[in-house]
Amino acid sequence: MCIDKQEPIWRPSTQRVKKANVTSFCEYLQKSELGNFEDYDALWDWSVTNIENFWSAFWDYGNIQGSKGDVVLTPCKEIINAKFFPNGKINYAENVLNASNNGPAIIFHDEGGARTEWSWKELYNSVSLLQQSLRESGVQKGDRVAGIVPNSPYTIVALLAVSSIGAVWSSCSPDFGLSAALDRISQIEPKVLFCADGYQYNGKEISNIKIAADLTSRVPSIQKTIIFPLNHVEADISPIGEKGILWSDYLAPFAVQKIHYERVNFNDPLFIMFSSGTTGLPKCILHSVGGTLLQHVKEHQLQSDIKMNDRLLYFTTCGWMMWNWMVSGLASGATLVLFDGSPFFPDGNRLANIISEEKVTHFGTSAKYLDACSKADVKPMKTHDLTKLRTILSTGSPLSEVGFDYVYKNWKKDVCLSSIAGGTDILGCFVGGSPTSPVFKGECQKRHLAMNVKVYNDDGKEIQNTRGELVCESPHPSMPIGFWNDKDNVRYKSAYFEKFENVWHQGDFVELTPNKGLRFFGRSDAVLNPGGVRIGTAEIYRVVEAMEEVIEGVVIGQNIDGDQRVVLFLRIKENVLFNEALVKKIKLEIRAKATPRHVPAVILKVEDIPRTKSGKIAEIAVRDTVHGHNIKNMASLANPEAIEYFKNIKELNVIS
Repeated sequence: MCIDKQEPIWRPSTQRVKKANVTSFCEYLQKSELGNFEDYDALWDWSVTNIENFWSAFWDYGNIQGSKGDVVLTPCKEIINAKFFPNGKINYAENVLNASNNGPAIIFHDEGGARTEWSWKELYNSVSLLQQSLRESGVQKGDRVAGIVPNSPYTIVALLAVSSIGAVWSSCSPDFGLSAALDRISQIEPKVLFCADGYQYNGKEISNIKIAADLTSRVPSIQKTIIFPLNHVEADISPIGEKGILWSDYLAPFAVQKIHYERVNFNDPLFIMFSSGTTGLPKCILHSVGGTLLQHVKEHQLQSDIKMNDRLLYFTTCGWMMWNWMVSGLASGATLVLFDGSPFFPDGNRLANIISEEKVTHFGTSAKYLDACSKADVKPMKTHDLTKLRTILSTGSPLSEVGFDYVYKNWKKDVCLSSIAGGTDILGCFVGGSPTSPVFKGECQKRHLAMNVKVYNDDGKEIQNTRGELVCESPHPSMPIGFWNDKDNVRYKSAYFEKFENVWHQGDFVELTPNKGLRFFGRSDAVLNPGGVRIGTAEIYRVVEAMEEVIEGVVIGQNIDGDQRVVLFLRIKENVLFNEALVKKIKLEIRAKATPRHVPAVILKVEDIPRTKSGKIAEIAVRDTVHGHNIKNMASLANPEAIEYFKNIKELNVIS
C-alpha cells in the first residue's frame, strides 16, 4: 500500500543542522577526500556502498581508542562469516572511561527519591578497585560474569571492571525471578555473580538475597557472589554462604591504582544477551567488544547527536538491551542519568521531574510508556521546564501516529522524536534517528548509516511503498559473533539467514516510505493473514489503543476452517462497560482508520495480557495458547498467570 507523502511534524532548524555531529562528520569525510554529501540520504547511499571506508573513517572521527589493524573487512562469500577489523585490538572500558566531561559521570535517582552523583574520578577509582578484586578472584579474559542487578551506578562499575579485564558481562533485572534467571545464567556458567541486596518498585522494597543465594547454590560455576547496596541498610548475606561477600568488603583490601586495560581482539566477546525465551530456553547471543562499541558510538553521535556534556536518561532495566546501549553513551562524553523503579510512582510525572531537574538533553523510553503517559494525562509541556531536551528516543514497539501527536502537543514542540528499531539480535538499531532530517508521524526517520536495509517480498525481491520483510544485505560490525554453545553456527544461521539466501532477515513486517523512512507493522511471525491478506498487528494496535476506553490489546490470527480470522483481546478501563455497543464502536473505528480487512471477527475482554520480561506483549504465547498449545517456557513471561485468560475460550470454540 503506497502512503502519500505527508508533511513532517517536525523539521530541524538551520542552526541545528549546522551544529549536528553528522554535519561535522560529512565535513570530515570531505576533508579526507572521501566524498561530498548534500544531505543525509546521499551520505547513507555512500555509506552502504563504501562500507569499509565508512567504518574506517568513523573509527578515526569517533576517537576510538585502540588499534585498527591493516584490514577493515575480511573478504568472504557469506555475510555470516564477515569479520570487521580482524587485526584490531580494543578495550570497551578504556573507551568509556577515556571520554570524561566537565560534569558528573553518573547521576542516580532511586524510586524513593534519593539522588546520588558519581564524578568521573569516583567512577574510575571504583573500577580500579573492582578490577583488582576480580583479578584476585581469578577472573580473566573470556570468563563470564553475570549480574541480577538494578539500573544502578554499581552495576555500571561492575560492567566496566569486567570488560577492562577482557571478561564477558551478562545481566538480568532483579524482577526476573529464580526460574527465568536460572534459564539464562546457568547456560553461560559465570565465575562471579553480582547482585544488589534488593530493589524498589511501586513503593515497595524487595529483597534480592534469596535469589542470590539460590543462584549461588544451583549454578556450580559461581565461585563468588558480590552484594552491593541499594536498600540503604546493610543486608544480611549469611543465606548465601561462604561464597557471598559485601561489595565494601570485596574492595577493602585494595588501593586505587592506574587501570590496566586488557586490549582484546576486536571480535572477542563483550556481552552475552538473551532472547525472550518464550519458545524454549532463551538463546544466548554473543556480541563483540569492537562491534558493539563502534555501532553504539555511531548511533549516539551520528544518529542521536549526543555530544560531550550532554545528559542521557534512558528508562530501562538491565534485562533490556537499551541498558547496554545507554552505558556506551559515556564513550561520547555524556553524563548518564539513571532511574530505577516505577515511572508512575508516586505519579506519572516522575521521569519528567528528573528530566527537568537534571537538564536532560536526550530522553529514551518505550512506546508503551508514552502511550501510558497519554492515558494518564501527563503533560510536561505545561508543568515542567524541558528547555534542554533536544531528543526523545522511543523503541520496544512501533510508536503510533497518535503517539507522535501526543509528544509534540504535550511534551515539547521543538524536539527530535526518533522512533528507533533494531533488537537484541544486533545490540543496536537498523533504523531510527536522523537529527538533520524531518520527522514524519508513525515513521522511523531513516535507515541508519552503513546498515544496508531493504524491504523484500516473500520471493526475495526488493520492494518500496509496499509492506514486506526487513532485511540487511551487507555485513555490519554489530552482527553477533554467534550463539553460545552453537556448534557450526547452526542456530545462528537458522535464526537470521534461513528465509533469504545470504541476507540478514530480521523478522519485522515493514514498509519503506516515500520519505525514505520506515513504518513498522509488527513481527513477521505474528502477522495476521485473513483471506491471504497480510496485516501487521501494529496497524490494529494503533487504532484501538488510541481509544479512551482501552488500556491495551493483543491481536492474533486464529486458524479455523482452513482460513484465519482476526481475534482481538482488550483490557478495558474499570469504569467502562464492555458490551455490544462498545464492540461495534471499536469495529467501526478500525474500519474507518485502517481497512475492512483489519476488522476483527471476534473482540473479547480479558483481565490481563502476558508480557515478556522486557515488557513486550507476548503475541505468540497468546496465539499458541488459544490454539491449545502449551507454552514451552512460562518463566520467560513477566506475568505468566495472564496466560490462563486465553485458555478454553468458549467464544472461540477452542477446547484445549
